Amino acid sequence: MEENSAATAAAMGKKGKSRKKGKSPPAVVPDSAYLEAVTQKRVAFFQVVQARQALERLEVAGDPIRITLADGQVREGKRWMSAPMDFAKSDGGRSLIARVNGALWDMARPLEGDCELELLGFDTKEGRDTFWHSSAHILGEALERAYGCKLCIGPCVTRGEGFYYDAYYGDATLNEAHFECIDAQARKAVHEKQPFERITVSRAEALEMFAENQFKVEIISELPENMAITVYRCGDLVDLCRGPHIPNTSFVRAFACISASSSYWRGKEDRESLQRVYGVSFPDSKRLKEYLHLMEEAKDRDHRKLGQAQELFIFNKVSPGCCFFLPHGARILNKLKALMQQEYWDRGYEEVVTPNVYNMSLWETSGHAANYRDNMFVFEIDGQEVGLKPMNCPGHCEIFRHRPRSYRELPLRMADFGVLHRNEASGALAGLTRVRRFVQDDAHIFCRESQVKDEVEGVLKFIDDVYKIFGFEYELELSTRPDNYLGDAETWNRAECQLKEALSACGKPWKVNEGDGAFYGPKIDIGVFDALKRKFQCATLQLDFQLPINFKLTYAAEDEGKLERPVMIHRSILGSFERMVAILLEHYGGKWPMWLSPRQVIVCPVSSFSSDWLEYAEEVRGKIHRAGFHVDIDKSGKSMSKMVVEALKVSYNYILGVGPDEAGSGEVSVRARDSKGALSKMSVDDAIRRFREEVAAFK
Repeated sequence: MEENSAATAAAMGKKGKSRKKGKSPPAVVPDSAYLEAVTQKRVAFFQVVQARQALERLEVAGDPIRITLADGQVREGKRWMSAPMDFAKSDGGRSLIARVNGALWDMARPLEGDCELELLGFDTKEGRDTFWHSSAHILGEALERAYGCKLCIGPCVTRGEGFYYDAYYGDATLNEAHFECIDAQARKAVHEKQPFERITVSRAEALEMFAENQFKVEIISELPENMAITVYRCGDLVDLCRGPHIPNTSFVRAFACISASSSYWRGKEDRESLQRVYGVSFPDSKRLKEYLHLMEEAKDRDHRKLGQAQELFIFNKVSPGCCFFLPHGARILNKLKALMQQEYWDRGYEEVVTPNVYNMSLWETSGHAANYRDNMFVFEIDGQEVGLKPMNCPGHCEIFRHRPRSYRELPLRMADFGVLHRNEASGALAGLTRVRRFVQDDAHIFCRESQVKDEVEGVLKFIDDVYKIFGFEYELELSTRPDNYLGDAETWNRAECQLKEALSACGKPWKVNEGDGAFYGPKIDIGVFDALKRKFQCATLQLDFQLPINFKLTYAAEDEGKLERPVMIHRSILGSFERMVAILLEHYGGKWPMWLSPRQVIVCPVSSFSSDWLEYAEEVRGKIHRAGFHVDIDKSGKSMSKMVVEALKVSYNYILGVGPDEAGSGEVSVRARDSKGALSKMSVDDAIRRFREEVAAFK
């Protein structure tokens, strides 16, 4: 951890912008006596159970077992004695966790029988997630020791970079001034090489162990009474956790707190107010420095900051969580929609328009009333409950079943740009990335089971073609049947087989995420990486066996007397347009490519131009406008250099200078946004030809 201290100090610490030297953090005084008593109780309880379970294992341990490694080698081991760590001694400590018969497993956890064993490092998703989850426990230990808080939950973040810990501090709040103290406590935990140790307890034991923490008690009380609950210890911290974890805290050689904010217990505004501290960690300081550099760049690229500077959108308290797109922002939305509509035309999709408000009976049929009601806007009309739609799929099911269907009509690809509303908690709203009103490039494909592979291949090709336009890299992951699946296993197996075939045919690498499919069908998760290497979930591709059952959807098979049920494919390429605008704005750093730019061209006349300047400038603007480009005139009368500075500030792609020479020759002086001042004189027609070539080349 020593090497981390320099990296953290340089990027965020004593010399950093966010931690001013000499500024004392607001006082948060822990109840040391209470904290010590609770800590000793938990550790003692843990040690008693740990010793008991070790004795129980000895009674059944020692039988020979066969361990099949990822390279096919078969090694001998002993039941309840050998552990994955025994097979990783030659990898230089790179292995963080193991996969045993498909399940993630602690490196020090004894193997229970014959098994297939795979060792995973930080270069795998499972390894990174485990590394960051373990780092959250280090953060939790630091927070508890420094501030005597009551810990709540501490996962790795869903977007896949770093972790956080929610905790209750009473009336106290944390900010960046506290980070140095937290980092020091974390460094201490790492220096001590605290092992991550695991036990299982009953619900009654868990309630006794965490009796002083009402948040943990609430979590435990909701678990099944006969469920075995896993508890982990590192140092003085004993915490509820499913695991697995890295072998010990010394693997975390680079650690930094990133930010602090308020949150609510369980995300509900009527519950306790918590403090959430975000952190990030890496196996070495070099990667931390790179990450912190990208974080600083991300601040400059923040879509809220750039959106205001470029006058793209605003938010207003009269409609919380709903965006007002200004004219230039609307231009971007319209271009994205036009892109998708052209793609739909080329790929055989039919666009439909569906209502915004439905009777709640529709959502009862679909199942959303039971599982999604809290996220809906529900109100009453004519004595009946209705709801604003949070998704389009039930409406598309109604279109499908409004008349008899034949196998000859399938696949039926139905696209919808309908407005959706979701009642997000106010604390979760975040610029364009989390809003209450949004539009998706949503589509549903109704097809025969035998058509699934071809349709999925088509969607994967669709995703690849569109993401290439934006310059996105992405990764693919197949999520398979979960424990709570609906339907029969045979249908699931056939569907998963077709998805695997489609993924293999697409030519890109992909992984399997066992048991993480939706309850209604397997899915392919698409993770998109922007210019700052941040990962986003935009595209979706999910098979659904359940909605066709709920809505009793059928079609006539080749045997006209037989009715069959379609498979429904949910798919989206861009996802929410609002969120995609935010991602693209930060991805491009506000420098929109020509085809998507809301400010493509500006005409700047020299300030000393005669009264004829406006007429010629308007003539140039009109010709470019008729050619289909967004073009403006700077009528401010400022000097040319100031007009150029202003144009570059809002990222016009091209600046056209006009003066007496240009008016006389019918030309314009052209400066491209990224040409660093280079000018070329050409006719307006040649300029338009250049614009068109740039648009065509990008798309």
